Amino acid sequence: MVFNSIAFVVFFVIVSFLLALTNLRRIKETLGSKIPLLRHTILFVASYIFYGWWDWRFAVLMLLLTTIAHFCSLKYTQTKHRFYAYISFVVPLIVLGFFKYFNFFVNTFTGMFGLSTPSTLNIILPVGISFYTFQSLSYSIDVYRGKLTAERSFLKTALYISFFPQLVAGPIVKANDFLPQLYEDRNISFKNCEKGLWYFAFGLFKKIVIADNLSVCVDAVFQAPSQYHGLSLLLAAIAYSLQIYCDFSGYSDMAIGCAKCLGYDLNRNFNIPYIAKNISVFWKRWHISLSTWLMEYLYIPLGGNRKGTLRTYVNLLITMLLGGLWHGANWTFVVWGGMHGIALCIHKLFMKLLKHDKNHKGTLVGNLLSAIVTYAFVTFCFIFFRAETFTTASIIIRGIVCWQDGIIYISTWVLLAIAIIGIATLIPVLRSLRTGNDPEGFYPFLSLKTIPGLTLLFILFGFCLILAYTGNNPFIYFQF
Repeated sequence: MVFNSIAFVVFFVIVSFLLALTNLRRIKETLGSKIPLLRHTILFVASYIFYGWWDWRFAVLMLLLTTIAHFCSLKYTQTKHRFYAYISFVVPLIVLGFFKYFNFFVNTFTGMFGLSTPSTLNIILPVGISFYTFQSLSYSIDVYRGKLTAERSFLKTALYISFFPQLVAGPIVKANDFLPQLYEDRNISFKNCEKGLWYFAFGLFKKIVIADNLSVCVDAVFQAPSQYHGLSLLLAAIAYSLQIYCDFSGYSDMAIGCAKCLGYDLNRNFNIPYIAKNISVFWKRWHISLSTWLMEYLYIPLGGNRKGTLRTYVNLLITMLLGGLWHGANWTFVVWGGMHGIALCIHKLFMKLLKHDKNHKGTLVGNLLSAIVTYAFVTFCFIFFRAETFTTASIIIRGIVCWQDGIIYISTWVLLAIAIIGIATLIPVLRSLRTGNDPEGFYPFLSLKTIPGLTLLFILFGFCLILAYTGNNPFIYFQF
């Protein structure tokens, strides 16, 4: 079940209706203090129906990991025996490694030593396994570190890991941010639905109008890059950078919007990343929940920047290499992560040589040029992210550099997407120049009690209906 489907609309309306019933005075008087339990049960059951829609076996796997995280964390809290903590760390990693990387590691090992490749297993990758295993791990690690008290209610732990709005493609939510909300009186309200609908509408527009239409051009060029002109290859690379941004940030917006309608808050996952003036700022604006997770649970435990300059660079590189591998079982993802890791090291070194701290503002022209160079680098790296093989990536890069002859394919949707995203980016940038603050992305939240608010919302949904790409394009990050 995906957000941009009729099935999800029906599902969400039913869930919302059931939750709204718990606001009725008669039901509140009858159940009293059990109302929160009823609401959490509704959301828990709904989350497993949502996830089991693809394959019920995936739901069983998620329930197994949840059970291990919950009870091992409780046992560790009671006994302080590290065995339980290690179980809660190791099992999710083994599960993730088997389903996502088993065949990859087998093929890599046999290729390195020139061995005959054994028949690999036909393993089905559970949707969103990278996301909910990371949430399970963060919960167990925080309990082990003493940053979080182990949750005694299995239902609350299970709902934290399985909460359906962010279940299959994030944002990755920390237990400290979500579990406290389960102890508050949160439910359906007009105010929450008003804001949630705006988030959802803008996310839906980015996904089915911009990202899905861009995929037509991107898929055609990346499938046969040797046939296309260098200009077409360049536009396809730019188109993919816009496609993946609109696809993933669109999903995140819809997830945040759905959660808001239900009364819960999820943290922002993107903040106009393509205006970043350097690669460090880019990773503070792009997939914020993943970069924060990698920083807190990988980079800092490795030593962060506390063990000297060389060790800092090594830690950065390891973190980004593993971050690349997290995205998929392919060496192209590892190279993508490695390139970002090297760029982060170079930026740190550059800032150190110039004796600039992280708060250095820079000039307007300098920041603009830096943003262009950063975007160009990010787009270049995305060629490896999108290409299925190094051969495909090298053909595209060589074709752009050598400006090869071939089919000139200038998609109208690419030009339209550049214009829309450019204007949407320019607005907060100009506002920041006026206020002196850092640029912040925003949506025009208007009251749905007013004619202008309702009109804008209907226009937005109208564009989604009229301009939506009708092909079958699942969210890109579902595969991760």
